[in-house]
Amino acid sequence: MRLLLAEDDPDLARSLRRALTEAGYAVDLASDGQEAAWLGETEPYDAVVLDLGLPVLDGVAVLRRWRAGGMSAPVLILTARDGWAEKVIGFDAGGDDYLTKPFHTPELLARLRALLRRAAGRASASLSSGDLVLDPGAAAVTLAGQPVRLTSLEYRLLHYLLMHAGRVVSRTELTEHLYDQDFDRDSNTMEVIIGRLRRKIGAERIITQRGLGYRLDAMPGPA
Repeated sequence: MRLLLAEDDPDLARSLRRALTEAGYAVDLASDGQEAAWLGETEPYDAVVLDLGLPVLDGVAVLRRWRAGGMSAPVLILTARDGWAEKVIGFDAGGDDYLTKPFHTPELLARLRALLRRAAGRASASLSSGDLVLDPGAAAVTLAGQPVRLTSLEYRLLHYLLMHAGRVVSRTELTEHLYDQDFDRDSNTMEVIIGRLRRKIGAERIITQRGLGYRLDAMPGPA
């Protein structure tokens, strides 16, 4: 899953980017509103963390611009102000949730997980296909109750496939949602990651649709 973090405080941005990366997300960082607006319009993010107090172009203007242009990714608003009026403005501009600074990073992560679940039409906190279970809160995967050790890219790939279980996902879509902007997107990397993941969770779970992409079948989870 790929996120945009729009935050101009360098210390907070660095801390949040590290926490989000450790939680299994690919993260792009924007330090002002103009850069954030451009990235949100040109890159396919799964969710956005947006500070309202951005320089150059404020967060509300950025959000209105995104929504007017049809950007539908869920947006978690950050602000240093605790007034109800600003919350209303943020929600009316198209925000989906709200956090006032200072906040606890685990709460931000939990709110992001909830936004992603809602965007995907899911109610359960965990993702599963048969006896394969991914817990986004712990960034952990189990197979038949046993832990599966995955690299960060393998985890992101499995997370995305489980979020979209049952439909074919093209290699282009996977590339756009697995890697941050600075990652060297070698054309063979996806095949290598798919191969490694199949060896760890079972080759039959990820189906190749020739010329189209990959599909992870939606199967009932463990009772």
